[in-house]
Amino acid sequence: MTNVKLEVRNVSWGVPDNPSILTNISFKVHLGEILGIVGPNGSGKSTLLRLIYRYLKPKEGIILVDDKDIWSIDAKSVAREIAVVLQESFTDFPLTVREIISLGRLPFQRQSALNGADSSRIDVILERLKLKHLASRKINLLSGGERQMVMVARALVQEPTILILDEPTNHLDIRHKLEILSLIQGLGITTICTLHDLNSAANLVDKILILDQGKKIGFGSYEETLTPTVFNNTYAVKSYKNFLDPDRSLHYSFRL
Repeated sequence: MTNVKLEVRNVSWGVPDNPSILTNISFKVHLGEILGIVGPNGSGKSTLLRLIYRYLKPKEGIILVDDKDIWSIDAKSVAREIAVVLQESFTDFPLTVREIISLGRLPFQRQSALNGADSSRIDVILERLKLKHLASRKINLLSGGERQMVMVARALVQEPTILILDEPTNHLDIRHKLEILSLIQGLGITTICTLHDLNSAANLVDKILILDQGKKIGFGSYEETLTPTVFNNTYAVKSYKNFLDPDRSLHYSFRL
């Protein structure tokens, strides 16, 4: 892949009492790649996502989508490019699954009502994510895994060219976790996600960005980044690499 979809160039961000939450971060994500951002708690992962989806403005540096500074583009246009699924979504209100998913069409609407194309797009996503049977159910009555899938559906209805996911498998049971990971792998769009589960990161993503104390520690394939030295220096643990049957998937185990 040669087309750069997203570039973070020399980006720093902080607040008066902590000016170095992120320091001089640079990397590129190519069209269709999946990037996993990993690192210890407090390393700056969620802050970096907020910068990428234009919630926070860099103190220094620039973030480019298709070679355009996202702060030179109006918010509605950015919302047509970037969709976000947050770790904690507001789902404690009595809207139906279909109503929640339809919110993803707001960046494209000139009027308050959905048009036929909007409704068709929603139907396609409901079918694709196997949510059709839940379309009329109130979202606050769903399980955590079902809610997460609905939030992903809302993002996909937005037709983004970049999908951002903050800890997409957090608090999910094994089945829903595997369903979310399989879905992400099959989307075919540029995806950026934060992950605490390093085994999921190694088996899911094309590139890994490692952050520690607001600094970039590594960037590249899992072979280049998830090394014993990195685990020891960043997480203060010893690592052991194995390949598990039946599909020889990579698995790391850790000891203090």
